[in-house]
Amino acid sequence: MSELISNGSEGRYRLLRVALERFGCEPAALKPDQQQEAARIVGRQLQIEEVVLRSSEAVGVVIPESQVDDAWQSIRDRYENEEALELALESQGLESAQLRIFLLRDLKVEAVLDRICRDVSSVTDEEISQYYFSHIDQFRRPASYKARHILITINPDYQENKREAALSRMQAIHKRLTDKQQPTVDIERFAMQAMKHSECPTSMEGGLLGEVTKGKLYPVLENCLFDLEEGQLSQIVESPLGFHLIYCESKISEEIASLEEAAPRLRDWLESRQRQRRQREWLVSLLQQHASASLEKVAHG
Repeated sequence: MSELISNGSEGRYRLLRVALERFGCEPAALKPDQQQEAARIVGRQLQIEEVVLRSSEAVGVVIPESQVDDAWQSIRDRYENEEALELALESQGLESAQLRIFLLRDLKVEAVLDRICRDVSSVTDEEISQYYFSHIDQFRRPASYKARHILITINPDYQENKREAALSRMQAIHKRLTDKQQPTVDIERFAMQAMKHSECPTSMEGGLLGEVTKGKLYPVLENCLFDLEEGQLSQIVESPLGFHLIYCESKISEEIASLEEAAPRLRDWLESRQRQRRQREWLVSLLQQHASASLEKVAHG
């Protein structure tokens, strides 16, 4: 890896961040293809940082110490404790003081990029409306089911969770919920049984799974849920986790979010896209100027 990136301490810092943020591991744990990708990203980041911090737009940018503290804490939170962070830094040949310097530089780059977007126009209502009606399918909400479940797991290590015992327990729960011979099951009764007997963390919320759309559950559970009517309880269903009872609390039909509903988030997204475009154009121009200056310097010895 060392031959792929800058040998400087900043290169090692950036490698650490890329490995953690993009691949979720320490640099030493990167696979060969990840090493190549990380090296490419680090090289590009170093190049961009250099031209941004040397630009005229960077003059006068000051970062409060509190922002550096917040950035430090966000990295600290990735580790079990302060000692674990220090060990990770040491493994990369870095010290805490160096890390704070590099964080300061990161924040300054971000501040400069924000500065060059100051004159970007706000998105108009007309632009929001035009995008909405030109991309109406993006605002389509698929049909969903508000569902609850009760889970009894299968675990041969525990007598009460051996397959036969787990099934028997679930059969008893099913009987308690259906003993009144009603076509539907009262939601409060189901929630109470879930709180008492379910071995899923959702038991604390009465077995609530929330709004479920296609592809969110095991196929066997999904197929069962989508066949239920509102207020209806399933038969016992087995998944890789164990035995389930599925309860359909309500059905929500497919719909398209109205322009009024979509507008706030759409405005934010369109304005973010405009800022990113402006930043990208500015960076491309800076990098081209930097490349031309480097070539001219070489040409003149």
